[in-house]
Amino acid sequence: MTVTDLLLARAEDDGPGLRFEDASWTWREHVQQCADHAAVLRSLLNGPVRHVGILADNVPSFSFLLGGCAFAGTVLVGLNPTRRGAALERDIRLADCQLVLTEGRHAPLLSGIDVPVLDLDGPEWASLLASCAGSALSPVTATPADLLMLIFTSGTSGDPKAVRCTHEKIAFPGQMLASRFGLSTSDCVYLSMPMFHSNAIMAGWSVGLAAGATLAMRRRFSASGFLPDVRRFGATYANYVGKPLSYVLATPALPDDAANPLRIVYGNEGAEADLAEFGRRFGCHVVDAFGSTEGGIGFARTPDTPPGSLGRLPEGVAVLDPETGSVCPPGVVGELVNTAGAGAFAGYYNNPEADAERLRNGRYHTGDLAYVDENGFCFFAGRLGDWLRVDGENLGTAPIERILLRHPAIAEAAVYAVPDPAVGDQVMAALVLSGPLSPAEFGSFLAAQPDLGPKQLPRFVRIVSQLPRTSTYKIVKRRLAAEGTGCADPIWSREGKDCVYTLRLTVRP
Repeated sequence: MTVTDLLLARAEDDGPGLRFEDASWTWREHVQQCADHAAVLRSLLNGPVRHVGILADNVPSFSFLLGGCAFAGTVLVGLNPTRRGAALERDIRLADCQLVLTEGRHAPLLSGIDVPVLDLDGPEWASLLASCAGSALSPVTATPADLLMLIFTSGTSGDPKAVRCTHEKIAFPGQMLASRFGLSTSDCVYLSMPMFHSNAIMAGWSVGLAAGATLAMRRRFSASGFLPDVRRFGATYANYVGKPLSYVLATPALPDDAANPLRIVYGNEGAEADLAEFGRRFGCHVVDAFGSTEGGIGFARTPDTPPGSLGRLPEGVAVLDPETGSVCPPGVVGELVNTAGAGAFAGYYNNPEADAERLRNGRYHTGDLAYVDENGFCFFAGRLGDWLRVDGENLGTAPIERILLRHPAIAEAAVYAVPDPAVGDQVMAALVLSGPLSPAEFGSFLAAQPDLGPKQLPRFVRIVSQLPRTSTYKIVKRRLAAEGTGCADPIWSREGKDCVYTLRLTVRP
């Protein structure tokens, strides 16, 4: 099915469709809004490439415009409000935006950019919508392969790339997840993750649309506002990416936390220790999956999946040595590759070099590192850019991070490579502490970890108040790696082979 099909299925539904703050729309009214927005877009955009950018938080216009683009046969480009200046202009031009629609609060970010801009809160946009109110529901014919949205990657390893998101790429996960979790018109999907990112669209918005559930939107995620919102809207399903579970768990616990309607929380990249605790504290089932903006590979966890594992390798997926292309034996880190083809990957927009890097010899290369244990379960080991080569041995960062997070005083950990003066890399870790921890205590903890190899021991440890993150909560390791030990934060170092750390007293800028 297409997103257009999913919207048309709700065209005569007078049940609750969208809630935002104190406003609400039935599904019938929501679909009509999409038709009205489609009419405006048809009047403003022309030519073979009709792309409109949106620079906004999670507001109703975002939902109406996505549906409007489906009806009008245009493409919505999700722009990241945390991008600035030349970086934001680069994204707009890469995506061939003819027009950018923005909230008034974000309009100053577009100053000086030579692309037409309309304020979603302004009188001109209000007048255009009023002139198209009650437009006929006459969507263009769409196929599952038609482009509907461009979503930028997080940019943790370089400039963000615009991922082509087709109707199928948005509609299919919505249908699949709604069916998997038994969601229906009696449910409410809570949307607080940024809608310019794939997680909110494919694991949130499309899920609610496919189920005919109520979409409850929050402008921006708030840890303190999460549970009150769940109760206020009657939310039964919520999506997340990255650290939000940790942030909610950091709020003060109350005896009645589990007294709420939430049943399912679905997302990816949640901290392993937080998954069970979140479910216990809030009385819901947390499902953490493995996914990326690009698609190409998907995992399904089964009841026998061990903690920390992505699940068993899907058919056609293998862990391959990046240098030789051979299958890695159990326990050896390699790259996750879909040997059967591209999967759900529909390519990048205006970036043939990146397409060629992903698709080589009929195989989809994820750029993700992993290893398989002796029972066939797969474990994430970091990004290909996280690859460390220490004393001639290839290492991934994720297994080291999982071990560091076992210590109760370590709230967050990021492991990355810094150059070895002789050859290869040295392991460095940046830690956010939640309690007291001395270099000596840290060394004793590492020495007691039976699955931490000698080459995985961090040579340097940086103590930080917070880790640099993107707007979608992904850690920007390249910034940490570039700073190395040349920072003002405390650095612990290990000089020998033993787990003995001392505070470096060298003067740093």
